[in-house]
Amino acid sequence: MKNMQYGLIGEKLSHSFSKEVHAALADYDYRLVELSRDGLDSFMRSRNFKAINVTVPYKSAVIPYLDVIDDTARDIGAVNTVKCIGDKLYGYNTDVLGLRDLILRVSPETRGKTVLILGSGGTSKTAHAVCSSLDPREIVTVGRVARDGVIDYESAYRDYSHADLIINTTPLGTYPDQDACPIDLSSFDRLSGVVDVVYNPLRTELVVSAKKRGIAAEGGLYMLVSQAVHACEIFTETVIAPERVSAVFSDIRASKENIILVGMPGCGKSTVGRLLAKELGRPFIDTDELIVERDGRPIPQIFAENGESYFRELEASVIRDVCLQSRGAVIATGGGAVLREENVHAMKRVGRIYFLDRDIENIRPTADRPLSLDREALSKRYSERYPIYCAVSDVHLTPDESVNARVQSIKKEFLSL
Repeated sequence: MKNMQYGLIGEKLSHSFSKEVHAALADYDYRLVELSRDGLDSFMRSRNFKAINVTVPYKSAVIPYLDVIDDTARDIGAVNTVKCIGDKLYGYNTDVLGLRDLILRVSPETRGKTVLILGSGGTSKTAHAVCSSLDPREIVTVGRVARDGVIDYESAYRDYSHADLIINTTPLGTYPDQDACPIDLSSFDRLSGVVDVVYNPLRTELVVSAKKRGIAAEGGLYMLVSQAVHACEIFTETVIAPERVSAVFSDIRASKENIILVGMPGCGKSTVGRLLAKELGRPFIDTDELIVERDGRPIPQIFAENGESYFRELEASVIRDVCLQSRGAVIATGGGAVLREENVHAMKRVGRIYFLDRDIENIRPTADRPLSLDREALSKRYSERYPIYCAVSDVHLTPDESVNARVQSIKKEFLSL
């Protein structure tokens, strides 16, 4: 590639947020460069760049091309930042600093704790180096196959159910395979923290599962931003204020996070959603409209001809696709979307869920809502679903707010995170 200044090299980069992160940090041309394993050699030998970041699977593979490697990167055996200085290539590892910040964000006190690190690749070595500096009681590496220094998952379940902190360094759960989860958390009864280096989706299935159990957990976006700040300092030979990490993290998170509205039919999800999307300059998506578009029939007809079970399968398919493909949107869901756990997990991986509560007396039964055709049916649905709306939502909006007040409440809460 000619005239490249800065960028990221890796084998597959369609999931990467790095270009946006660096754009928020400095004014330079930062490119994403996908390289085949055969293409790495010519790229590194050409040295036709000022500085680059390196991601999987090349963090170790670039080392033979470097003239100077800092002590941290050498000890770990992985480089994620390379700078051309004069006629020499210098290698660094800023992942260490980023991952340390992420771990301490989730688990401020690791002293005396038992830590399980999932995966045995370059990022696993980085996690081990970070944890070693935080004085845990024990660090255990878990891989698919047991070998020297690595136990298998069966042994982890059997012998380390007392683990306090789990750190996932595998790619499992990365977009587009968002349903994948590296480990079953139900076996760990003392777990107090879960860290996942995967940042797309914002919350992997592992993180969603941890949060559901009341365990502190976070995905890898904070690590991505923190390590990028340190890489940018190397690129530009400047010092970036520490508060920039939190500021850029918040901005990137907000730009990728969906605002998802749930609640009873007739509570105003579509009305609020359209106004909110317009005010925030975001796309608006109505999953009921997409169901009609995909099936070619109105919802009452779908229910009448195929029944609720067919409709719920169709709804789940639409929600899965929307959550897989959409970032930074406002999404209004059908009243029963929360009835399936798979739908809730899909929404929580990529969005913040707002429950638009409304007094049942102010919701009118209508013919276009097959399960709420009359007051009795509506009341039954309300009683069944209300505790579910409360349980799955991140924010519960009280019934007495006007449409405009709800728009402003959601906007204020979302942008303040």
